Amino acid sequence: MGDLSFRDVTGETWSDFEALFEARGGPKYCWCMAWRATSVEAKQSDNDSRKAMIKGRVDSGVPIGILAYKDGTPVGWCSVAPRATYRRQMADSQPGDDGEVVWSVVCFFVVRTARKQGTMQALLDAASEHARRCGATVVEAYPVDPDSPSYRFGGFVDAFADRGFVEIGRAGSRRHVVRLSLDGATVKKH
Repeated sequence: MGDLSFRDVTGETWSDFEALFEARGGPKYCWCMAWRATSVEAKQSDNDSRKAMIKGRVDSGVPIGILAYKDGTPVGWCSVAPRATYRRQMADSQPGDDGEVVWSVVCFFVVRTARKQGTMQALLDAASEHARRCGATVVEAYPVDPDSPSYRFGGFVDAFADRGFVEIGRAGSRRHVVRLSLDGATVKKH
């Protein structure tokens, strides 16, 4: 899908994010708050509360991720933001992080009509480049093996390995922790 374009979610693109999440099959059940919610926020687990929480972050200028567009229509989402904006259970600091600016990729959503066309891989490339432009020196992600019964929204290990990410550990029994060093260079598509 070489004809995709990408934009970060801001007040200007909120309606596109909202439309993508509320469309049939969209992740309106979580509003990408599963790994962001504070302990107080986690007690409010209804869809409207989660939507209001993510909207509040967007309105206050907190980065939450990017959208993929095909012909002006949003077809995909990648949650990519500073690691500190996620709960610690997802994004613990790693040895050697001093001096690094770490952004995390925690989930993807692609509409059915755009699946199996390279959309997720294009989103990952765009997310890494977006993080680099925003000052990140490292992108970290938490994919799973293809036969994992859960956390599949975070992508699969092979997709990240194909993009140059290197495994540095595990987060729980299913999630791998992988990293890509951005070292100031433009992200190369593999």
